Amino acid sequence: MELVLLILIAIFVITYRKNTGDNFYRFLMKEINNLYEKYAPYSFQMVREKTKELGQEYTAKEYVSQVVFFGVIGAGIAYLYFSSIFWAIFYAVGSIAFIPYLAYLRCQRIYSEFLFEQIQVYTTNVIMEFNTTQSFVKALEGVYESGVLESPVVDDVKLMIDLAYQNGTIEESIKYFNDKYPYYMVKNMHQLFLQITKEGAKDSGESLENMLLDIDMLVEGVYRDKMDRGAFHKKFLTFGFGLYLLVMLTQFLLGTENYIKMLDEWYVQVLLHLIIIINTYFLISGEKFYNEDTGVE
Repeated sequence: MELVLLILIAIFVITYRKNTGDNFYRFLMKEINNLYEKYAPYSFQMVREKTKELGQEYTAKEYVSQVVFFGVIGAGIAYLYFSSIFWAIFYAVGSIAFIPYLAYLRCQRIYSEFLFEQIQVYTTNVIMEFNTTQSFVKALEGVYESGVLESPVVDDVKLMIDLAYQNGTIEESIKYFNDKYPYYMVKNMHQLFLQITKEGAKDSGESLENMLLDIDMLVEGVYRDKMDRGAFHKKFLTFGFGLYLLVMLTQFLLGTENYIKMLDEWYVQVLLHLIIIINTYFLISGEKFYNEDTGVE
């Protein structure tokens, strides 16, 4: 009963602060954002900025909702296990502490999907431009000037062009792009262009047409995998959270009074903590897998 009362008070305070536009709420959100911007890794700041540009960054309201949701879930599970307000608060804070990491994984996934789409546009357009110009560098220039690419890929294409003119060869340009974007379609396409350039092949149309078909098949496979992972993700979360509730079965079999008496034993407390920690690790590992890079080797 005390736990429910504390949760209701917390929700009321947060809602009141937000709805009234209280200066303290705005000050707190500003300070949290400043702290985040100061200590977040530069690479992630770049990823987060691109996520904002794509319109998929969470708003302050959504982050507050996550804080409330994770806090309530963490406190509820801990109270169910230990019947203790102390552990309920402890695990509520611990649950909230995972929100930045989950936001990091989500932004990485969104950025990875964006890069994959850009690489798909890059490879298909370079091949089509090459069919017209019969020059890899001219094809790069055509794609760069067409405006179909966005930063950072378009900036790297410009650097490839500069390196090609500077060195008089495309090897270093290709190596730079392959290292930065380790996608199968990029490596395969660049390898084909190296062969065409070195061997001076005159009839490359069929090879390039086959390359376009390979790219289409690869893209189809990646998006199919994305849909499969999305469906699996929902089932995984349902199963993962269901594991936390197995303690209810224990309480039902033993009886609530007997279960509470068992909590006086230190080894029972340790076992329950281990169950929560292992289940949490299981869920976080699943989230990491779901948000892994799209289309990368």
